[in-house]
Amino acid sequence: MDSPRSSHAAPAALPAQIDAAEWPEGLIEVARVLDAWGVRGWLKVAPAAADASALLQAECWWLQGPELAPASAPRRLRLQRRLARRHGHSVVALLDGIGERAQADALKGWSILLRRQDFPPADAGEFYWVDLIGCAVRNREGLDLGVVVGLLDSAAQSVLRLQRPGAAAGSAERLIPFVDAYVLEVDVAGKRILADWQPDYD
Repeated sequence: MDSPRSSHAAPAALPAQIDAAEWPEGLIEVARVLDAWGVRGWLKVAPAAADASALLQAECWWLQGPELAPASAPRRLRLQRRLARRHGHSVVALLDGIGERAQADALKGWSILLRRQDFPPADAGEFYWVDLIGCAVRNREGLDLGVVVGLLDSAAQSVLRLQRPGAAAGSAERLIPFVDAYVLEVDVAGKRILADWQPDYD
């Protein structure tokens, strides 16, 4: 008589976690894993921005699980670049070491991060939002309007989120549309932005 077999297969193992020393400083979260896609280990991910070129061109993705999730230690996975593409508003991709749907399922909710040097060069007159964070914003008269702490994306335009001068973090913010009519000059290297804006516009 055949020996009894369990009706439940052992959970598929994820690729080994990386040592903390291998986790680069300054990684940028660019997407989040939505779900498994198909049966062969593909991931379906939601990019944080409309332009997903950095996700598609990077050699490696750095993945971090939710803080309280089991086995959520950081992992670096090599992207099979010819097996990554846009899929509607999402990206689908196959990573080395992920060959089963169960493994892909285990990564639901994980963050995908990239190094800044993995981003392709921005086109003339375009900027990555991560490069705008921390920029000091002044107007034509030299008045300090605040420091960029984030961006809001809408169908119509992007909007700079500024922490007002002297305000505590998380308090009321100043919002300036990121359009040519209001943003006159961006100096990424100098972390400065010149805006046609007055404090009483808020």
